[in-house]
Amino acid sequence: MNEPDELEHAAGRRSDPAFWVALGLAVVLAALVAIIIVTSGSLPVFDGGAAASGSPTPALGASPSTPTDSPTPSFIQPTPLPPAPIPTLLVYIVRAGDSLTSIARAHETTARSIAFWNRDAYPSLDPESEGYSPNQIEVGWALALIPGTTYDETARPSQTPPATTPAPSTPGPSTQPTMPPVVGSSLLVSNGPRGTSQVALTLDLGGRVDPAVDIVRWLIDHEVHATLFPTGKTGTTSDKGRAAVELAATRPDLFEIANHSWDHPDFKTLTDAQITDQLTRTEAAISALIGRTTKPFFRPPFGAVNNAVRAAVGRAGWGYTVMWDVDTIDWKPVSDGGPTASDIVTKVSSKAEGGSIVLMHLGGWNTLEALPGMLAGLQAKGLHPVTLTEMLAP
Repeated sequence: MNEPDELEHAAGRRSDPAFWVALGLAVVLAALVAIIIVTSGSLPVFDGGAAASGSPTPALGASPSTPTDSPTPSFIQPTPLPPAPIPTLLVYIVRAGDSLTSIARAHETTARSIAFWNRDAYPSLDPESEGYSPNQIEVGWALALIPGTTYDETARPSQTPPATTPAPSTPGPSTQPTMPPVVGSSLLVSNGPRGTSQVALTLDLGGRVDPAVDIVRWLIDHEVHATLFPTGKTGTTSDKGRAAVELAATRPDLFEIANHSWDHPDFKTLTDAQITDQLTRTEAAISALIGRTTKPFFRPPFGAVNNAVRAAVGRAGWGYTVMWDVDTIDWKPVSDGGPTASDIVTKVSSKAEGGSIVLMHLGGWNTLEALPGMLAGLQAKGLHPVTLTEMLAP
């Protein structure tokens, strides 16, 4: 095609409306692409000042070496490391077949460490005494130890763990009032102030353990206040006894837990040292179980008490020796002349008065069946159950 023909053909295309529509669309499309590239930072923005000063223009797709909109770094305070954990005290109750070595191995310590930690409570475990007998431990001993820790013999005596004040467990704080301290012999108490509407329900636990858990649960369900006197052995080493004590400990607003000795001996036949051992062993085991002390109340097994017993109990730290003025004798089965549920209801309803301390047992034969009628009888007389502290605190 010659030049005139080409010019004529081009002129013809320019006169065609479709040509201008296509051209317009191409321009719009090119403008959109340019806008997208610029706003996304893919192309540098021309800086006339930089070009004039001789600064190099960034290459296509490169980022400026010193951005003008970089945020100022903010200082972040480092999180401090948590403090090293404090060793946790454990009170271990010796079982049949145990030895210091096996106990130590199970708790990642040494037999000699356990001996040092417990030599005050059990002199035969003193490694520095002539009577040191580490292979002679007894079932029921409450041994304080610190798992994963070895006793440092060069740093005595500050590291002996306090067996009577182990780390508390989960129960919440008690709402009970505080009893005043007693100096000297333990104060003998058989009843509280007369002329009041208060009756203290007390339940011992030792020996028979059925239906202990059911009784505690019934008292909780009916919001009944009571004081429990478990022996250390039954209350911490038997499954049902331990379950009853742990259940009661979940309601410190209803129950207080007191001391009924370790294994229920006649205290009038014991030496002062033996009395102290009975009380402190129970205290260590129960406080380790529920995180609460058994002080200040002690109930002597069989009700066996005299001035010498009271003096020894007071020196050991229990200010009140608690007796009773209404005895249900519920520990005795009907086949041996013990009371029926109806007998218990009648006795408590007729004998109890303001200030009375009622003696029952968590293992009582017909105690659970008697509770509804007994509480109804007390209510009919205008009496209501309280703990010993609620009754005796000033």
